[in-house]
Amino acid sequence: MIVVTGGAGFIGSNIVKELNRRGREDILVVDELKEGEAFKNLLGLHFADYISKDDFIESLADFDDSIDAIFHEGACSDTMEYDVGFMMRTNYDYSKTLLHFAQEEEIPFIYASSASTYGTGKNGFKEEDRCEEALNPYAASKLLFDRYVRKILPHANSQIVGLRYFNVYGFQEHHKGKMASIAYQLYQQIQESDRAYLFKGTDGIPDGEQKRDFVFVKDVVEVNLWFLEQKGASGIYNCGTGQAHSFNEVARAVINAVGHGQIVYKEFPKLLKGKYQNFTQADQSKLLAAGYDRGFHDLNAAIKEYCDFLNAGGYFSYVD
Repeated sequence: MIVVTGGAGFIGSNIVKELNRRGREDILVVDELKEGEAFKNLLGLHFADYISKDDFIESLADFDDSIDAIFHEGACSDTMEYDVGFMMRTNYDYSKTLLHFAQEEEIPFIYASSASTYGTGKNGFKEEDRCEEALNPYAASKLLFDRYVRKILPHANSQIVGLRYFNVYGFQEHHKGKMASIAYQLYQQIQESDRAYLFKGTDGIPDGEQKRDFVFVKDVVEVNLWFLEQKGASGIYNCGTGQAHSFNEVARAVINAVGHGQIVYKEFPKLLKGKYQNFTQADQSKLLAAGYDRGFHDLNAAIKEYCDFLNAGGYFSYVD
């Protein structure tokens, strides 16, 4: 059996769907469904069972010899959540408990880290202490767990892989609200108003020219499953394309994909000044050195595929 925490979420549900395509349905989905529409992400998936995140962690002993691998995607990913205690309990303490269980049972453990661990990126984007900082509680919870993992790695009993996701976009992210990708938000804005709203420039950056490493969720899933297939390449790795694109480029790609719309610039929020990544770009050298050779999607082609998916309803089909 394969465990996917956050299996009703964005990246987790995409991992489950790809496992289905590869013939696996013996999957335990772990999540915490609350009010909202995240449940819809489960309707197009094939899995053996669902269990809440708290019930799962309390009953780990019942699963000690039945798990082949754990994909730990579950987390509070709200960068505007400033309850530090909640963030640490959810993202750090829970992850530690699951990691130690995986080590005791010698289960491969592949988990979601974040490019937010690089802060402003002023020191670069290599998986090294000198490049890392945290601008908010979410980033701190991810960075502190990565540091904890680094202490475990030299004595690990089984595979441990942390993947620092850059700006992921793609299928089944509706439920994320304000934390959904800019591609999804622009698509929704254009459908509602025929306008794509971007921030004006700050710190000498022209309007809409803030740049991020935007990575298609299909590629994120491919990297996750590749590491499981390798059965050994432990470590913390960047998961990004290695190429930065501006928000203007993303907006134009969405406009081209849907066939209409125009870009409108709005004032940069005071709340985000000093806490905003104006530029991110994954350093892929460690990932490539580990042997990853499956490449990444072109931005325009991926956004076209994503917009077509949204036009068709926006959720996976159970019969696919």
